[in-house]
Amino acid sequence: MSEVERAVGNRVPLGPPTRGAVAVRLDDVTVGYGARLALSHVTLEVPAGSLLAVIGPNGAGKSTLIKVMAGLLKPWSGRIETLGGPSGANARRIAYVPQAELVDWHFPVSVGDVVTMGRYPLIGIGRRPGARDRELVTRALVTVGMERLADRQIGALSGGQRRRVFLARALAAEPDLYLLDEPVTGVDATTQEDLMDVLEAETRTGKTVIATTHDLLCAAQRFHDVAFVNQRLVSTGPAGSVFDQRLLAETYGGHVLILQGELGTTVALDDAHHHDDAAGNERHYHEEGR
Repeated sequence: MSEVERAVGNRVPLGPPTRGAVAVRLDDVTVGYGARLALSHVTLEVPAGSLLAVIGPNGAGKSTLIKVMAGLLKPWSGRIETLGGPSGANARRIAYVPQAELVDWHFPVSVGDVVTMGRYPLIGIGRRPGARDRELVTRALVTVGMERLADRQIGALSGGQRRRVFLARALAAEPDLYLLDEPVTGVDATTQEDLMDVLEAETRTGKTVIATTHDLLCAAQRFHDVAFVNQRLVSTGPAGSVFDQRLLAETYGGHVLILQGELGTTVALDDAHHHDDAAGNERHYHEEGR
């Protein structure tokens, strides 16, 4: 039995109450936009300290799931609890990072200013950042390797640098829960590894990270758990279950194949005609060397 098969065979639901504190709990949540349904009857528990990838095709409701958890969308029905309280009650302990495509990169603001914005909910309206705020901003920039570009205009940065800056903004907020929409999409391999190292380090301190991704290889190798989503919660399990052919077919409608090559290589092929990623640059294959 292969390593992937063992992981899939041992697949268990995320977050039974016996595992301790629950960072996010959704109970039979249904949500949409106007009259359009986005997610239906989602029940999910995410334990504190999780590093959870949310995968699925475009239009599956991945971003909607993150927004509901962040309190940016109200569900049509069902109940949401974050960090032990009702939705919105602990907003200052939550860092939400949207997709890069939703940000106005022409806005005249520096890297340091963007990261300082992560402190605003804690500083309060009309107050200036203090010494501790500036220290946390600098520390966040150092953590993501952007301290030398603190005065650079945000629009002048590369895609990978921008993702680093927005993660730094989240770090500066000192959250207990990170909700990230495509945090490593469109970045080079080095940046992806650096950002995932930072996120994994946060979970080791008890923080919780929930992130959407189109990168199945990244989900399998760098996350601890995975949630399969396609307008409903198809399944949850350990990261190795990313390569469960049944779950992939159920989630992507049969447009993902698993091929076993030499040396135990696993390849997931994604049909670009079925869906494209938000940047219009879907990776058509992901390869995992065993």
